[in-house]
Amino acid sequence: MEQSDAPAGRPSPPGAEPAELAGRLRAVIQQLLPLLRGRQRHRNLTPSRTAALAALAAHGPLRISELAARMNIALSTTSRMVDLLDTCGWIARRPDPADQRASLISLSADGLALLRAVRRETTGVLRERIALLPPDRQRLLHEALPALEELVEGEQPPPRGEPSRPDRPRGAGGARGGDGTL
Repeated sequence: MEQSDAPAGRPSPPGAEPAELAGRLRAVIQQLLPLLRGRQRHRNLTPSRTAALAALAAHGPLRISELAARMNIALSTTSRMVDLLDTCGWIARRPDPADQRASLISLSADGLALLRAVRRETTGVLRERIALLPPDRQRLLHEALPALEELVEGEQPPPRGEPSRPDRPRGAGGARGGDGTL
């Protein structure tokens, strides 16, 4: 019997199956994201636009095609989103020195300020929730962070110009340090 949709409050037995852990993690994430997104006061900032700004903060400047690959969305969708981000004044475009026909996209000062504000707001929401947990649960959450960071690092495309290296040790990139979207 698969228990992937088990309530998040129920502890997993030692050596829990990856399928059960995956289901429970997915369920928690699906509940956390609306909580965080619902508190945003920035009308024009959708989750995908926030993700694009975060990707540019962490890995930019990038070509539109590189941003599309990092976000795992279609190039045409990314191009339209970049146009919207540009219209809002959240990004800057400049010619790519390696190919004058292409542009590099980076955060503008306004885009960086907006991303920092969103991160402060969402961190505040999580801080309030975490503060309600008993100290032993806070410790468990802290101990789980390296494993969660490794899950994210394992899916990042290689930096521009660097070939993919499947033999790279997990976690070699270090802690994300707030480079995530929210």
